[in-house]
Amino acid sequence: MDTFSLAKGLAGGAAVLGTAAYFGAKTLFDRVIPRQDSVKVDLNEMADMQKWEEYKKIITPRKEWLMKQPLEEIDIYARDGIRLHGYYLPAEKPSDRLVIGLHGYTSRGLSDFSAHAWFYHQQGFDCLIPDHRAHGESEGEYIGFGILDRYDCRSWIRYMLKRFNQQKRILLHGTSMGASTALMTLGFDNLPEQVKGVISDCAFTSPYDVFAHILKRDYHLPPFPVMQLNSLMCEKKAGYKFDDYSTLIALRKTDRPVLFIHGEEDNFVPVWMSRKNAEICASPSELLLIPNAGHGASYYENMPLYEEAEKRFIQQWIPEIPENHEEEQHD
Repeated sequence: MDTFSLAKGLAGGAAVLGTAAYFGAKTLFDRVIPRQDSVKVDLNEMADMQKWEEYKKIITPRKEWLMKQPLEEIDIYARDGIRLHGYYLPAEKPSDRLVIGLHGYTSRGLSDFSAHAWFYHQQGFDCLIPDHRAHGESEGEYIGFGILDRYDCRSWIRYMLKRFNQQKRILLHGTSMGASTALMTLGFDNLPEQVKGVISDCAFTSPYDVFAHILKRDYHLPPFPVMQLNSLMCEKKAGYKFDDYSTLIALRKTDRPVLFIHGEEDNFVPVWMSRKNAEICASPSELLLIPNAGHGASYYENMPLYEEAEKRFIQQWIPEIPENHEEEQHD
């Protein structure tokens, strides 16, 4: 083969590969970034059917309980004008403690956070349960994967503090994409001091990292060039690139305590991501790994261990203030 023919063949091969990469990137974008009408995470990532039956014994009655509560529906507007929707459940007695529950990819607040809402209600917390942009009752065409949602989370924090005259101590508790959102929110330089900590359940470090993992796991493909093309598509349509921000950037400079939780059998968001988050974290932190738990299943797999860690974290960083505390201080 002469040099011209070889060059022509290589150029043709490169064109084919480039076309394949483009269509692969577009397929990935179309499947994961636009708003979804239903849950698109394979429930087998969480547990097999036998375990699911056991988990539902916790999930179902608590969701039924939550739906019977006097939930207030709240709308606020994000910095880009998107209407965000959430549900507010006050504690039985007046409380200065508020948990903001952040759900996972293609779910909604009342689904992902129902079991946790029951727990926090028992602990005397107000609960705010938002739907992320492009999820549930919130507006939006494109999912933010934490990079956009951290701004929305900050908007919810500001709204609640303004509404309650700055008199709330706030805990962020997120699962999966919601956990990544909570951790990324810690990166704001002007984060209100009333945000006292984060409980992060199976957070990914960045959308780039988790997509690269799935690309390798399911399709045996390296990140380049599909991820780069996909990220450019996302920037053009949704307004962000997959590596614009990460939990690692936020955690390197945060001073708020974090409880990291991750299931050891999580194959969707690998456990190394929480290990890395905990390693990087500049503030007081704890890493709890739950044996035999898949993605987002740690609470249901070992609720006593999970709640023990939660209660310890709450007692250390957001303890209940006795009712007579102010009177004692005055005396």
